Amino acid sequence: MPHATNSDASLQGESCAQSFSRAQPVALLLYSHFFPPSFGGVETIVLSLAKGLAEVRNSGGAAQFKVTLVAQTAKGEYSDTALPFRVIRQPGLFQLWQLIRKSDLVHVAGPALAPLLLARLARKHLVIEHHGYQAICPNGLLVHQPDGCICPGHFQAGRYLECWRCRRSEISSLRSLASVLLMFPRLWLSRKAAANLANSHHVLERHALPRTSVLYHGIEDPLGGGSAPLSAADAPEKLCFAYVGRFVPEKGITVLLQAAAILNKEGREFKLRFVGDGPLRGTLEEMIAENDLGSRVAITGYLRDAHLTEVLRDVRAVVIPTTMEETAGLAAIEQMMRGRLVIASKIGGLAEIVGDAGLTFPPGDASALAGCMREVLQDPSMVDSIGRKARDRACHMFLRTRMVEEHARIYRSVLLESHAGVDRTLTDR
Repeated sequence: MPHATNSDASLQGESCAQSFSRAQPVALLLYSHFFPPSFGGVETIVLSLAKGLAEVRNSGGAAQFKVTLVAQTAKGEYSDTALPFRVIRQPGLFQLWQLIRKSDLVHVAGPALAPLLLARLARKHLVIEHHGYQAICPNGLLVHQPDGCICPGHFQAGRYLECWRCRRSEISSLRSLASVLLMFPRLWLSRKAAANLANSHHVLERHALPRTSVLYHGIEDPLGGGSAPLSAADAPEKLCFAYVGRFVPEKGITVLLQAAAILNKEGREFKLRFVGDGPLRGTLEEMIAENDLGSRVAITGYLRDAHLTEVLRDVRAVVIPTTMEETAGLAAIEQMMRGRLVIASKIGGLAEIVGDAGLTFPPGDASALAGCMREVLQDPSMVDSIGRKARDRACHMFLRTRMVEEHARIYRSVLLESHAGVDRTLTDR
């Protein structure tokens, strides 16, 4: 691959850095494979970040970033024109190449190979935000298949045959081979990025990539600086727990149902709502019937916005029973911000996010989870006391303004270091 000369790097860095001093916006290309109307954690954070960056102003009131968001998700009925930035959906490789060439800096949400390679070829400053484990694991989850155990890091340790066997349990042998082979350029390009961003210290340590900073997710305060809307006096007679998310094996939802069955056999009074959907829905419905939980457990299906707010109105505690190493736990952040008690698996970035502002239990341990839920049922005052602590932690660590400011700081650092002659994206070390 060709390298930039020192004069080329200096001129490019000078051009980028001057965009701050001359009040000209930095041309930022933000690439995310998934984007609304697709719904998920990456989509939520990318949308929030792009909006926030488009609003950043310098001391003279001029925009600091001209944001172009590129996504592979079809538009559907979603209104892109209502957004304060340009959206390009499903571009071909040539169009993506042109967009990258016109940018000053490329931020990729997850190490998608096409934009990484094109940014490298175009000699652009590249920032990669790692929302999952795609840079170090062929299935992106660090879950070994078919046993469903946490992967110790086979690819990083050079056990490529084990990676191929893992992938082959889910897809064809040829596609498994391709999946493993594509990891080599993906990891190499990630190592060459100007900056890698991790959404928890756990992700930083797992990836072990150079030039990595920890930037926690941030969201808008749904209470507008106020306190949690549901007081103890307003609480329903039966304490209500909830799970919000996809119905897939790695989310540990069967563990939550097993815990509910334990409490039900003890004669405990409670309600439990599963808000979401997915391939395990049939399994959940069978378990509910087998354990006679129909009067206590309900499945609502996918809900968003006002409908989600309404169904969670009387929920006092949210359970996140994941058995995989969550990178950060956006669901926990959202509920902590609302002042709800979070009961979560003590695993990965999720445990880091919750900290001491919630209840945790060993992943996959239904008895331990039942113990946490029982503790809350026996002492409902924990909901308010721990909920207040959770909200304080969330407001201190996970506000959207902080997330946007820290991303802007990273971008400035990358551009200004290039101006100083340290062009880390173009020079092999």
